[in-house]
Formats: sequence, C-alpha cells, structure tokens
Amino acid sequence: MTSKERMLRALALEKPDRLPATVHQWQECHLDAFMGGLSDLEAFAAVGLDAAVQFSQDLGNYWLLDADFRRFSTPEWRDEAKILSCGPGRRIVRHTITTPGGVLTYAAEGDRTTAWVTEFLIKRDEDVGLIKRYMPVGALDVAAAARAYDSVGDRGILRGFVWGDQAGCWQHAAALCGAQDLILRTVDEPDWVHELLAVLLEKKLRFIETMKGARFDLVETGGGAASSTLISPAIHREFCLPYDRRMHDALHALGFKVVYHTCGGTRGIEELIVANGCDASETLAPVSIGGNQEPWDFKAKIAGRLALIGGLDQFNVLTAGPAETIRRKVFELFEKVGGDGGYILSCCDHFFETPPENLRVYAEAARACVY
Repeated sequence: MTSKERMLRALALEKPDRLPATVHQWQECHLDAFMGGLSDLEAFAAVGLDAAVQFSQDLGNYWLLDADFRRFSTPEWRDEAKILSCGPGRRIVRHTITTPGGVLTYAAEGDRTTAWVTEFLIKRDEDVGLIKRYMPVGALDVAAAARAYDSVGDRGILRGFVWGDQAGCWQHAAALCGAQDLILRTVDEPDWVHELLAVLLEKKLRFIETMKGARFDLVETGGGAASSTLISPAIHREFCLPYDRRMHDALHALGFKVVYHTCGGTRGIEELIVANGCDASETLAPVSIGGNQEPWDFKAKIAGRLALIGGLDQFNVLTAGPAETIRRKVFELFEKVGGDGGYILSCCDHFFETPPENLRVYAEAARACVY
C-alpha cells in the first residue's frame, strides 16, 4: 500500500495495512539545521515517514514578514510595509494600510522559528467596516496546487488551506484584534463579534469558490484559539460552530475532506467538533504538551465518527527521546487510539530541534504497527 493509499484509508475511517505516521509540518529552520536543507517532501522520504505536505501560496497574510504586500494591494487597500529590523534572528515589519474610509496599522515580529503579531489591525469598532468594504480576497492558484499534488504523488497527501490570516473565522478574528479582546467582546459586544465573524466568513466563502477544480486530499480549518484550553464550550457553540459549519459545507460541496485543528484543547467541545461537519480532528495534543485530555479519551467520546490525526508529543517524547521512549509511545498510541483504524499518527505541532535519528525511530516504530 502506498503512503497516499494508507493515509486516505485512515481518513475514510478504515484500517490501512499499517499505522500511517507523519509530522504536522516541517519548519524551514529545522530542515536547514538538521536535515541538510532538504525540501519537506525529501525530508519525509529521508526519515521514512508518510508525507503530509502543506500547499503554500503567498496571499499576503498580514502576520507574514517576507511577503510582497504591494502585490496584494488594490486602489482601495494600499499596504505599505516598513521594515524596522531585518536581522535573521529578529525581523520587525510595521504596516500602514490606506483605504478610502480611513487608515489601519499593524505590526509583526519574528525570529528563525516563528512570527507573531505585536500590534493588532483592529483598534476601533468601525475598523470592521473598513475590512468588510476594502480588504481584498485572493484566489487559489489552481495550477500551482495541481503541480504540488502531482509532485507528492503516491508518497502521501497534499493539504490545502482557506484564505485568511488563519483558516477558521474565530482564529482569524483573534489574529486581527487579539484573543483576549475578542473573548471579552463576546460578553460586552456579542453583536460586534458576530459582525466581524460574518465579514470573515463571507470572504472565506468567496475564496472557497476559487478552489473549484483543485486537488487536495485534506483542507485544514479551525485553529488553536477555538480550543477549549482558551475559550469555553458556550463561546465555541455560539461563535465558532455556525461559522465552521458554513465553511465545511462549502468545502464538502467541492469534494474536499476537512480536518479541524484545535491544538489539543478538545475537552468539553467534543460534540461541537463532530457537529461542525469536519471529517477529521487534530492535533490530539496530550496533557504533557498542553492539551486538556489524552488522545484516547477524546477518541472514546467521539466514538468513531471522525478520523483522528496527531497524538505524539513532539517535545517531551519525539525530541527528548530516548529511542525506547519514542517506541513505547508510538505503540501506546497505536493500541489506544489507532487500534480500530481511522487514525494517522502525527506529532502534535511544530518542532525545531528534533534529531533526525529520533524521527527515524518514530517512523520505524510506526511501520511495526500492522493491522
């Protein structure tokens, strides 16, 4: 069975020949420092894992530090970026966006491993109106996605995305105004929050229309800000579920399978995740890495209604080792989560200093987990 067949079988809630095993995403800094500058697809082959490649297209996501934002400007949304620091270990970019209705500003900073927002775009209630009227929505490059799909071939699956600074409407809103402010507004100004979420949903649905004809094995939505480690089930039910469901229905209408990303915070929202219509749930982060329940506890509650992806602590197990600890955890996850099929074992999120030999041990242990 090829890696693609193996992973698609698991996503269909079936048993493949053996446990599929992958990583959530390779980071360029890790590929450069530990993998000799290999591409993500080459790195999967080098360590013996099933490939799950994220299709990447620059659409001017506002927290990115190296995008050519002028390319995504329009006469009504002129984004001028000023580089305040360009060192490899610290890059700071501040933006001024000019629209017919007013000016918006934001700033982002990053290092070799990640990027983060230091000044949020939304500062006034009326800024939502500027976003609604003037923020442009990109279109999927279907031809580029097709080339990526063909390059992956039988070596694994190609994962897609939905336009926005984050895929889910709630997660995107948190990136625009800050998670703390967004949570407080659900109590003080719920109508304002719904207005913002509706604006983002409309733009995402417009992007999804441009995905027609694309080939993705899986499309990611959701985001960690929607997890129950950050918001209550009540907030999730009112401010995440209806918008997630609309996106998932639109993606299903085009034939895509959907994976809902929660960074492991699933306790108390299990039925809401099922209700949003996704096909798979990730990343099953265990308690050891910040999740709020073990992967097998979540599995027991959703009772085979969703495929599952994730479960492996990429820091305390995969990076720290030793080899026997990695093997033992892989076998435990196979027995407790993957025994009935419908499971792709993956590390729960990004890693930065994991030795290649540990990744090979991980892959070897997964190959021993035969159905």
